[in-house]
Amino acid sequence: MSTSNTPKKAGPAAKPERHDPLAGRRLDVDALIDDPQTAIVVCCGSGGVGKTTTAAALGLRAAERGRKVVVLTIDPARRLAQSMGLTELDNTPRVVKGVNGPGELQAMMLDMKRTFDEVVLAHADPERARQIMDNAFYQSLSSGFAGTQEYMAMEKLGQLQAEGAWDLIVVDTPPSRSALDFLDAPNRLGSFLDGRLIRILMAPAKVGGRSAMKFLNVGMNMFTGILGKVLGANVLQDVSTFVTAMDSMFGGFRERADRTYRLLQAPGTAFLVVAAPERDALREAAYFVDRLETDRMPLAGLVLNRVHSTGAPQLTAERALAAAETLESPDQPDQEEATATAPETEVLAAGLLRLHAELVQRITRERRMRDRFVSVYPDVPVVEVPALAGDVHDLEGLREIGERLNHHG
Repeated sequence: MSTSNTPKKAGPAAKPERHDPLAGRRLDVDALIDDPQTAIVVCCGSGGVGKTTTAAALGLRAAERGRKVVVLTIDPARRLAQSMGLTELDNTPRVVKGVNGPGELQAMMLDMKRTFDEVVLAHADPERARQIMDNAFYQSLSSGFAGTQEYMAMEKLGQLQAEGAWDLIVVDTPPSRSALDFLDAPNRLGSFLDGRLIRILMAPAKVGGRSAMKFLNVGMNMFTGILGKVLGANVLQDVSTFVTAMDSMFGGFRERADRTYRLLQAPGTAFLVVAAPERDALREAAYFVDRLETDRMPLAGLVLNRVHSTGAPQLTAERALAAAETLESPDQPDQEEATATAPETEVLAAGLLRLHAELVQRITRERRMRDRFVSVYPDVPVVEVPALAGDVHDLEGLREIGERLNHHG
């Protein structure tokens, strides 16, 4: 009996002999979001790779599988906001209607100024809070200072986690110039707000007198020069007033930044690095994988979005191009007659063959990029998400992305 079974097993096993670099190391997304220990999923990576869509699709799938989920999005495309029925997406979590399943999905879009205002209102008395929020320097800092958006994303994550109203928080990180900005910003802004220059700024208010102002001027010329270029005139006065009003809050910024940083390192957090199968996106993903390892943050795996495939993999690019050339210039004596009888069909067929060749070449490039990443990071689980024909514009589209996140074909 055992001998007769041997040939049957050998047949199918012989087919996959072309080594699949992802064999045995595919990321099981459903297992990740179903695990009750997973409390926070952070989607990170460079801009334009589908982070926000991935976060929304993960949130919807987790909710439809029974979790109570909130998705914190950062600047979603209008179509994506509409796909979640959230034309009024703002700093408050709102219930997403149309979820099929036992769970619940809420979504919100980070408003960094509102979040900064909430921090001020929570940690200052009403009069002090009004002074701070009316201050010109504060308004610039809360609206567009480098790193503020990333810091406030972490503030909001800390707030959502403290509320304890959800068993899963999915975070879409800000579209930064560098993926590393997201991890650096809380520390950077915390250092700025709690740093030596700010303490120098406080000195005149605390010590008073001419000597303090003289000391201030020595250390502040370069600092105010830089800020003056960014924020305009009267910066020194605005900053001094801001610092005096914020005096009691500075330690809190660093403390909360440290707390959120520890939260990101905790076992209940899972980072998903999102990339496209392109050189720059995968290079950025590699930076992020390295950084997460350095900072001992829990990496769940890589989501490789918009991966192309073909229904006719056996037709190589070379054969397709050769066939197209044959159709376009048949080497026959009755060429004119042949062209006159079926020109449209042959032109169309040649065009399709050329399109197929381009697609196969693209697939080859994408696979080469992926395999290079996989060879450098053999321990990082990967899931490939096949490319969609168009944009996601409704919950059905997000469901399809969720299914493709669990596609293992």
